[in-house]
Amino acid sequence: MTDLSMVLEATGALAGAGGLGVAKVRAPRVYWSLVGLPVAWGRFTVTYRSTMDVCGLTVQPSRLRAFLTRNVARREVLPVPPKVRGVRGTSTGMRVTLRLPAGLEPADLVAASERLRHAWGVHSVTIAETKPGFVQLRMTGYDVLRRVRMPRTARPEGLAVPVALREDGTAFVRDFRKVPMALTLGANNSGKSVYQRNLIKGLARLPVALVGIDCKRGVEQSAYAPRLSALVTTPDEAASLLDVLVSEMESRFDLLSRHGVSDMWDLAEELRPVPVVVLVDEVAELFLISSRKDEERRERIVTALIRLAQMARAVGIYLEVCGQRFGSELGKGATMLRAQLTGRVVHRVNDKQTAEMGLADVAPDAVVAAGLIPAERPGTAVAADSSGGWAKIRTPHTSRDEVVAVCRQFAHLVPDLPALDPYRPHVPADAPVSGPSLVKPRPVTD
Repeated sequence: MTDLSMVLEATGALAGAGGLGVAKVRAPRVYWSLVGLPVAWGRFTVTYRSTMDVCGLTVQPSRLRAFLTRNVARREVLPVPPKVRGVRGTSTGMRVTLRLPAGLEPADLVAASERLRHAWGVHSVTIAETKPGFVQLRMTGYDVLRRVRMPRTARPEGLAVPVALREDGTAFVRDFRKVPMALTLGANNSGKSVYQRNLIKGLARLPVALVGIDCKRGVEQSAYAPRLSALVTTPDEAASLLDVLVSEMESRFDLLSRHGVSDMWDLAEELRPVPVVVLVDEVAELFLISSRKDEERRERIVTALIRLAQMARAVGIYLEVCGQRFGSELGKGATMLRAQLTGRVVHRVNDKQTAEMGLADVAPDAVVAAGLIPAERPGTAVAADSSGGWAKIRTPHTSRDEVVAVCRQFAHLVPDLPALDPYRPHVPADAPVSGPSLVKPRPVTD
């Protein structure tokens, strides 16, 4: 009987261990909540002071504190680590709020994040400054980018669209009010198209005008025609449309001048023009020329894009530019335009130079990370902006038909912009959800 009970206990223990092993792979959130979080929390609590000390994240106490510790408390004077102000577990990791002592800055913790990750046995540690003197350690217990699940609270709002998941388990939000102009780079099959799909899917639900420039004969953007205010599919049409957008920008500046404000969002709501998001797919097609007769058209396009990138933010016109490469080899004006596109998202690239084009001028530390994105993880990218901060993100897979369905559902939100009417794509009433181009050919106007 004793032998039988021992066999049953051993079998139960093995089954439990096997179940946890399966959960760790198949249901990492469940495993983290049941096993990983308690273990990581305990390890953090026990080793916090010693870990901070060996990582060089402590400071010498003030003279008063040292005097009181030595003469009143009768204890050894020890270096002072950041004060823990709160620890909170999440379904993907832990959030620890720290109060920094005088002499430490967030950059010190950023530099030690890899050592902290190994010390506490978590997948990653990122640092976010919450307010002066306070930082939050965002620990991720497992690889949340392996299977992307967007937070339930991530919803399009205002001009902010959640488009991907960050490595720390939070949503990466494309906020056009904060980062009005952006550039997305990546090789073929790296996930650029899926990133744009998620962006269009979110923007389609918002009261904005969407303008598509897709010089691959509309193969990417023509399916979204029900929600587009304008769509052009050749460089000649693009030159004409960009001239119209520059004229629209100038008329909006006249509106701001008449009402004595410098930003569109300072206008009363009834006077405020609708925001316009310009989606440029494969920007290199706008820069390349095949003969000398195309040089004038290229000059018009480049000049218009640079003017929009430099000034259009104040009047609610935003650029979202996409391409495989975007460097000086595209010719005059490319580097100047790229400098105005302060938001950067770089997917897997074919060479280090492409990663440097996208990241070296805004977040040099991110160049190496962009070069290490594996081919078997499409949708993974490095996102950065002019603040110098960067994060690894991954876009959830979204099918084209799903985006098309959303564009049809919210087609009634297409705003009335008479200047863009000549470029409004023709949408047949019985058009399929996806398939051949929905763009009706139109004459080019100068």
